[in-house]
Amino acid sequence: MSQRRWDSAEASVSDRQKVREPLTTNLQLNLNKIREIIGNSGDLAIKQFRIGDGSIHMAVVYADGLADKKLLDSFVLDPLMTEIKHSAEISTKLLTHPDPMSLLKETVLTIEDLVDVTDFETLLLAVLSGDSVILMENSDRAMVAGTRGWEHRNVEEPSAQSLIRGPREGFTESLRINTAMIRRKIKDPRLWLESREIGRVTRTGVAVMYLKGIADDSVVEEIRQRLDRIDIDGILESGYIEEYIQDETWSPFPTLANSERPDAIAAGLLEGRVAILVDGTPFVLIAPALFVQYFQSAEDYYQRWDISTMIRLIRYLCFFIALSAPSLYVAITTFHQEMLPTNLLISLVAQREGVPFPAFLEALMMEVTFEILREAGVRMPRAVGSAISIVGTLVIGQAAVEAGIVSAAMVIVVSITAMASFVLPAYNMSISIRMLRFPLMALGASFGLFGIIIGLIAIVLHLCSLRSFGVPYMSSIAPFHLSEQKDTLFRLPRWVMTSRPYSVNRKRSMAEQQDSQTMKNLH
Repeated sequence: MSQRRWDSAEASVSDRQKVREPLTTNLQLNLNKIREIIGNSGDLAIKQFRIGDGSIHMAVVYADGLADKKLLDSFVLDPLMTEIKHSAEISTKLLTHPDPMSLLKETVLTIEDLVDVTDFETLLLAVLSGDSVILMENSDRAMVAGTRGWEHRNVEEPSAQSLIRGPREGFTESLRINTAMIRRKIKDPRLWLESREIGRVTRTGVAVMYLKGIADDSVVEEIRQRLDRIDIDGILESGYIEEYIQDETWSPFPTLANSERPDAIAAGLLEGRVAILVDGTPFVLIAPALFVQYFQSAEDYYQRWDISTMIRLIRYLCFFIALSAPSLYVAITTFHQEMLPTNLLISLVAQREGVPFPAFLEALMMEVTFEILREAGVRMPRAVGSAISIVGTLVIGQAAVEAGIVSAAMVIVVSITAMASFVLPAYNMSISIRMLRFPLMALGASFGLFGIIIGLIAIVLHLCSLRSFGVPYMSSIAPFHLSEQKDTLFRLPRWVMTSRPYSVNRKRSMAEQQDSQTMKNLH
């Protein structure tokens, strides 16, 4: 999708000047200019009426479908059109008051969110955001009433990050609902929210949330600067923001985490991380993100520590299997047959007797076939997607073995590899493994186990060189911090985890450790 900037080649200077012009005291001229700028759009609603004794001409402008008509009728139109007629005192004051707009704001309008605007650009932004604008004859300013109320998806269980035990609520596409869900979990005045609009055309709302005094100030300031440097026409999803502010562009590994679970984001905020919420998407970014974070699930902290530790170790094992199982099979069957027991070697040779391709091409065909089936299952309609992927895998695998194109052992290896990749809680980390699996297979087919070891060393060196907003990507492992091992490979009992991660906020963690040591000395 092309995202071009709105520059002088795309919009005339006169059009931009019209938008930036100030309001006039002529109500009809203001309304005509609004219609002209917005192109007489069919969803632009303008309600004109007179108040008082009929001498004061007013208008309310809103976008049909974006504004909540119940709010508009109850708190804007009804007070202006009905209550003033029954109040002779207010009607008289409106005729003699030097600033009737302020009088309406103070005595008539009961809606809380009222803001003055003086130019067409701010006025149109408010209308297209769902607010209603109140204009009056002989007044060069308008009032914006907060009446946003478009249709949105209800709070539901996240489909991409489901749990057996834990909260069943997930973020929606509404920014304000998402921020409220986080505030429900963290009722602390130190939870600060900074709002901004990004995108010259879309004006997408972006919110940065963090716990003041717990989040690292340097990380918060770095996020502010990176967000302010974004210059693009439109932001349609948090992935746009992620690409602009991530530390490494040419790396297969993600340096920003995302989640659609409020409990996971709240846990990150409590650790000292910063959340970035984007209007129009349920996926919230969290920074800084570390390598070990992608192997942790919110459910780890809802189960007993021994169960969570066992499941987490299984995830690390599955990471290694998903990354290197096909390449190890290719390397061993091609170069290092002496490593296999004799009976197993004879069985593998018998299976491959009629296979016309080398082990590398055999593995490559099966891996590519499975990736196609996986993507087909995701893109197909939900009712038939799972059936297509399961039936397709079984039929193609069985037919390939019977036709002698691949061996049964290769089908088993590819199937185990695919299942291991699904064990990881983070989908973006799973994609990284899927990409790195192919060059490792090529190294195993070319140089055997030596090539695989070289490839793994290169991956580890690359991981150690990455940073996420100044924090080493492999923190708690390299550099090694003994105090953080309670929640890295293992998840120790909760009464042991008394301090926040040192790698995320060193200053705060050191202070907590000193306080903890002082309390122990006192006891």
